[in-house]
Amino acid sequence: MRDFIHPLAVTLAIATLANAGETLPNGIVLPDNWPPRIEALSREPMPVPYLDQKPDVVPIDLGRQLFVDDFLIETTTLTRTHHSTRYHPASPLLVPDKPWEEEFMKGKYRKATSIVFGDGVWYDPADKLFKMWYMGGFLKNTCYAISKDGLCWEKPQLDIVPGTNLLLHQERDSATIYLDHYEKDPSRRFKMFTTVPRPEGDGFKPAIYYSADGIHWGEPLIIGGGIGDRSTIFYNPFRNRWVYSIRSLIEPWGRSRKYMECTDLVEGLRNIAEQSCLWLTADRLDPRHPNPALSDKEPQLYNLDVFPYESLLVGLFSIWQSQQSGIEKRNEILVGYTRDGFHWHRPYRRPFAGVNEVEGAWNWANVQSCSSGCLVMGDTLYFYVSGRGRTGEPASTGLALLRRDGFVSMDAGVQEGTLTTRRVTFSGRHLFVNVDCPAGLLRAEVLDADGAVISPFTKENCVPTIADSTLHRIGWKGAEDLSALAGKPVRFRFHLTHGRLYSFWVAPDVSGASHGYVAAGGPGYTTPRDTVGQAAYKAAAPLVRGTLCPDVGAAPR
Repeated sequence: MRDFIHPLAVTLAIATLANAGETLPNGIVLPDNWPPRIEALSREPMPVPYLDQKPDVVPIDLGRQLFVDDFLIETTTLTRTHHSTRYHPASPLLVPDKPWEEEFMKGKYRKATSIVFGDGVWYDPADKLFKMWYMGGFLKNTCYAISKDGLCWEKPQLDIVPGTNLLLHQERDSATIYLDHYEKDPSRRFKMFTTVPRPEGDGFKPAIYYSADGIHWGEPLIIGGGIGDRSTIFYNPFRNRWVYSIRSLIEPWGRSRKYMECTDLVEGLRNIAEQSCLWLTADRLDPRHPNPALSDKEPQLYNLDVFPYESLLVGLFSIWQSQQSGIEKRNEILVGYTRDGFHWHRPYRRPFAGVNEVEGAWNWANVQSCSSGCLVMGDTLYFYVSGRGRTGEPASTGLALLRRDGFVSMDAGVQEGTLTTRRVTFSGRHLFVNVDCPAGLLRAEVLDADGAVISPFTKENCVPTIADSTLHRIGWKGAEDLSALAGKPVRFRFHLTHGRLYSFWVAPDVSGASHGYVAAGGPGYTTPRDTVGQAAYKAAAPLVRGTLCPDVGAAPR
């Protein structure tokens, strides 16, 4: 029997013969023919070319360096562990309690609804507020809520429909709201990609809106042709491109995704039919329905939301696992990672944010992600997700929590393990780690390009770390900082016992600012990147402890 060859693998092999193209901040060189053109989708996991042909040297000036794959690892005796979120005990945080949140689209069953269905939750540093855009009413209305701490949400009365928090009082499906810190035109600071009813009354068309305040949107700038109803957008800051993540029904795979990148959303939507290309579908490793009577159904890729986090892009994959007639869909969120913006590494196929099939659970079915990804709250990442009760019961929005950088850890037991990075370069001065070893020990050393330890950056000179900290500086006796090694290809070797190592980075100053991306932001961050380090932890501390909303309780680390 012949070995299966993924159609994309052929495309990649041809592409590597082309001249080198764009170089990304992490050293990955894209082929000239970009994005790749896939002839057919496949149930085989997607090939990831940058893991097979890694750069000789990896620049690490941009962001914390996570161990979600082997891109940064040369050798290790540590064990990789993947982690899921856990729901905040106060979930759901946003429930349908207004008359307009009980409206429903004509011809659809009634369900009181207050959910992020794509949409967005952002921290706006201009107002020092958490802002949420959500679906209010089943397939009806786009609404707005605000919070001072991300836990207690208020539905303010606005002037669009007086006495309500309605922004767009019309039928809709999925939406994406983006706070664009890079936009030079203040009237376009907020961007919305959503769906509007077809004039013919049979489904939706995609539309783009702009807004100065995220509240007053006016008329759409463009209404495009028909595309799938759970389509979203994201911004890839590593390449300065907008990307349309287009939901498509592609037989025999069912719900799948197409890809289209652009520099202008309006022009992109205008050309989406001609310029989009095949991208992804659910593969053979994705989970099936646990009910044996439904497990014969192939899973489908219901949605893909993407956001920049530190030095890479994280994907939230909503995997559809079939449904019984008249009963809510079983969608769960899985996680994946990409370093080039197109090819996905998906080593973990358990739910990142799953359903809870217990009677009365707010997330009994159909868990869906928020387009903006997560907010960074000191030691903790906040993921706002929606869930639905049993058929006919309310649909609401909850909060899932994860340790900062906590997607993957490299673990050691009582016996010391090591991790040696591949050759990296940096311009910073101070080595930082995210590590959990209060009962163990972490030490580090620096090796030259030939693998020899560089004095005084030896294991023996390293100040031992015994701590549980998401922002910890490593130091060596006899050296003030790493400035003598800046610009030189070196390797870091970490020695760990009884602990977990989540990430490392070299910061320009002792604040620990990584200069990586912080997704939807958080208290203390003034830009889409971490330029403040420890100051953001201090800004988030009183909010994470729940001092503004003590009945909710503290978010765990």
